[in-house]
Amino acid sequence: MKLQEVQTCKCTPQVQIPFSTCWSDDNLLAMATEKGIYTVEGRWRARNIFVRNPLAMTLILLVCVLHWGHATDITSTVFGKPLEGIPAAFGDFNSDEYPDLFVIKDNTFEILLGRDSEPLIQKSPGDKLKCKFDAMVTSIVPGDYDGDAIMDVLVTLSRPVSGLSCEEKHVQEIKVLWGSGDSIECGAKWDKPLYMCGQPLAMDWNEDMIIDLFGSVNNTRAFWVFNTNRTFPAIKHMTSGNREPDDGKQLRIPHSHAFIDLNSDYNPDMFVTTNEGFEVWLKDPNDVEGFAFSRQTTLFPNGLAFKGQSIFLDTELKGKLDHILPACYDIACTNSSMFVYVNNRWLNLRVNFHDKSNDVWGFVPPTTASIIHSTITLHAGDYNMDGFPDILATLQSGNRKKTFLLMNEQCVADCSQYSRTFTIAWDKLSPNNNNTNMGVFYDFMQDGKLDIIFVNDKNITAFKNNLDYDANFIKVMVITGRKDQAQRIIPDPTGRRNRTYGTNLPGPLTSYNATDLDDEPRASVSAQLSQSAYLSLHLPYTLFGLGRTPNFVDELRVGVYGKSKKWSQIIPNSQMVVIPIPLQDPTHWMVRLFVTPSKLIIQSFVALLGTCMLLTLIIAVLWWKERREDRRESRQEVHRFNYSGLG
Repeated sequence: MKLQEVQTCKCTPQVQIPFSTCWSDDNLLAMATEKGIYTVEGRWRARNIFVRNPLAMTLILLVCVLHWGHATDITSTVFGKPLEGIPAAFGDFNSDEYPDLFVIKDNTFEILLGRDSEPLIQKSPGDKLKCKFDAMVTSIVPGDYDGDAIMDVLVTLSRPVSGLSCEEKHVQEIKVLWGSGDSIECGAKWDKPLYMCGQPLAMDWNEDMIIDLFGSVNNTRAFWVFNTNRTFPAIKHMTSGNREPDDGKQLRIPHSHAFIDLNSDYNPDMFVTTNEGFEVWLKDPNDVEGFAFSRQTTLFPNGLAFKGQSIFLDTELKGKLDHILPACYDIACTNSSMFVYVNNRWLNLRVNFHDKSNDVWGFVPPTTASIIHSTITLHAGDYNMDGFPDILATLQSGNRKKTFLLMNEQCVADCSQYSRTFTIAWDKLSPNNNNTNMGVFYDFMQDGKLDIIFVNDKNITAFKNNLDYDANFIKVMVITGRKDQAQRIIPDPTGRRNRTYGTNLPGPLTSYNATDLDDEPRASVSAQLSQSAYLSLHLPYTLFGLGRTPNFVDELRVGVYGKSKKWSQIIPNSQMVVIPIPLQDPTHWMVRLFVTPSKLIIQSFVALLGTCMLLTLIIAVLWWKERREDRRESRQEVHRFNYSGLG
């Protein structure tokens, strides 16, 4: 074959085609790849099969596009029309079992309700779920702040007040808007304002399943403990015995505090970020209130210009959480790195930030001018459902800014005794990720596949994860377990009447043990809602990818406040809602189990149905032929009888 000409044509933004071919009447071979469409002219004789039938060729190309396409813009399906704002949090506000989206824009915030029909996320009629303030909204933390089992909304406002021992630009006013299931009280306020330096961490100080806050003001670390009567929260200073923590170690702003189990006892501990590094405060299993300083401190890696927000992932699938830190060595972030803390030392994961054109990318330098880029934030989720958590990160090169998918892959060279690393998938999300400021995972279809929300300068877009192979998952949500019999039952948009058993709960730890296709054991662990500040955007549930193994999950364990319960032989593609009541008796914890059929089950059913229809058709044809033969023989018998009578 002699190559005479190659032409390239860009694909549409909605669809990428890894590979398809077409042979035309005029002896041209067209190849569609994810880079474009290539036309090759050669000197040979074409053998036409369907090519002369335009309709058949169109159908073939449509099948190729629908089967192979993996970059689908579903903004209209999800939102109905372009949506402005910034996603700030997730939670099931109206207890209809569909996670809702909390969006902020300048000095307003709104709750968009999830549902099972298009648009999948919709604004509520009127302004019952929308509030406007006299200052810029910086973050949202949904949860139960009064113990009535109904979701309330905590809002932080940028309020430059002096005299609080921190820069005025870091001062946040805290407001809690009380919820009723179908509306929020925008004008709710206490008898005095609540100010903090930096955004608070949502946690539970005294194990009553009412959300409390951790933060600092006037150089003092403190917990703000909420109650059931909606009055101003009680302030509890952070102490260890009779000793205050070192006042010289001020809390870092922006911080990456976490409410997370760090010693595998199923009690959530306090991970505290200071200007010098990190501290660990352990929960005393014999005391429901407070934490004890563990003397465990970790300094930042040397020579860093910017330190991002820490994130905790079971990167190696070894059943332990690893501390991952994004950082920059220079103020322009042209030299960016990701570190993991292993065996009391920092290891550089050596992520390659050079793209295919050898252009250098890096994290977006933090700035106080943008709430999105106030710190370097990573958003984690298992995109390809292989069990290993992946990461979404926003990078920039010159004036270009994109959100990329960092795939968790096996480390093959220069691994520093760590088996995994992250590889940037440069083309995986193109061109949907052009000019994006942030990306976050979200399961729109409730099918266990993590889709993506992109945020650019103008609006919010939605991207569907069209995974091209069948993989299994386990989804687990742990809720507060509080219920109030006096609380009315909440009607949802479909007319069903729901009684809620609680809302978002920070701190639970979920783990599982299973066997893969090679009969090798695998284990994983994940913390639920361990961080809440600076657009950490954790999902209100834990999602484990199981890969292609159809095996049952041998054991799944959920731990809350030092108590835990395990379930055995869990069906893949299960969605579990764990209600930990009574807290002190895990044997009576309730669980709701929903099973999502996999593609294999559906395909097997279709194949079985097709086989049955084919067998039915064969039987019908044979029966018809047999009847025809019987009629013929009957006529012959009648004729023979008549002839014998004549003789």
